[in-house]
Amino acid sequence: MASDRIFGLVVLMTALAYIASATQIQTSFLADPVGPKAFPILVGAVAALSSLVLIFRPDDEPEWPAIRTFGSLLVAIIVLVGYAYALRPFGFIVPTAIAAAILSYQISPRALPAALTGVGLSVGLFLLFKYALGLGLVPFPKEFFG
Repeated sequence: MASDRIFGLVVLMTALAYIASATQIQTSFLADPVGPKAFPILVGAVAALSSLVLIFRPDDEPEWPAIRTFGSLLVAIIVLVGYAYALRPFGFIVPTAIAAAILSYQISPRALPAALTGVGLSVGLFLLFKYALGLGLVPFPKEFFG
């Protein structure tokens, strides 16, 4: 119960800061009648109401996962941050294949299926994003083709 209340207080403070910053948005004279402040304030209000539910009606004490789970989450975060930095210099296909393979291996630790999943997802997503959605993705680094 204490963890829900602490998290609720953190979310409430963040929501109030978000609403306060949303009120500082400058509007131009050509803005629509609702204005650009309405949506951020609405999001902050929903977050604040949700946090009040956590504070006043917390669940029973949760069962926290084992330390190993937190280690897996840390590996996933590191892989995804590295993936974001690797996209521009290495293109889409190679970083996506590596990141998908590592994350797949975390789900089911079998090397060959994880590698095949990484390559399949990489190529499949590239084809989907490039040709079905029309995104301007670069498949490989330009140095590969001169």
